[in-house]
Amino acid sequence: MRKIFLLFSLTFFLHTSAQTSVFDTLLKKHVDSNGNVNYKDFKADEAQLQTYLNYLAVTKPQKSWSTAKIKAFWTNTYNAYTIKLILDNYPLKSIMNIKKKGKDAWSIPFAKVGGKTYTLNQIEHEILRKKYNDPKIHVAVNCASGSCPKLANYAFTEGNYEAKTKILMKNFINDASRNKISENRLQLSKIFEWFQGDFTKKGDLIDFLNQYSDVKINKKATIGYLEYNWSLNGR
Repeated sequence: MRKIFLLFSLTFFLHTSAQTSVFDTLLKKHVDSNGNVNYKDFKADEAQLQTYLNYLAVTKPQKSWSTAKIKAFWTNTYNAYTIKLILDNYPLKSIMNIKKKGKDAWSIPFAKVGGKTYTLNQIEHEILRKKYNDPKIHVAVNCASGSCPKLANYAFTEGNYEAKTKILMKNFINDASRNKISENRLQLSKIFEWFQGDFTKKGDLIDFLNQYSDVKINKKATIGYLEYNWSLNGR
């Protein structure tokens, strides 16, 4: 019985890794280093994306999985289904234009995972944000818009999640097109306003920013927020 269990566990692990590799390959092929997506060409690979979504539909995180693996799984899930939603409605100028039965893109129940159906809001807010208390989630999930942190052109894994999200957060905070930072004045992404509580659990917002900012920010710096650009992150 033990041998059977170990064989099943190994088979499941290899299957999970292989499926994540499918998504990783698609991201590397269709997303550039600036996080812009070639949705037109991506549509030609929808069948491959669907094989990954089919895997997600019958898979749920296991109790034996590490926290990093679970976060990687749900982050990839969010990003894959967001891409699917864009492709299903492409061409379009903004994810904000997607409506179904009066619901916006984040409130449509369409993401099938482990035998259940979720909205993007449920994945982000009820699973990732609520359960894992990790502000780096905000640079891992992607809302397919110009002001969002860049979509990573790779899939997250148990082994890379922590290191990659730290890099993504540093890049996002120091990206002058998304945050304008000087010693005494900040013009920040609306993400830091909308989800301020996520970034201030261990200090104030400037404390958090100073962990990643190339500029040492004064504790009394003034804070303002930039207009959010919802145009599609396409190229």
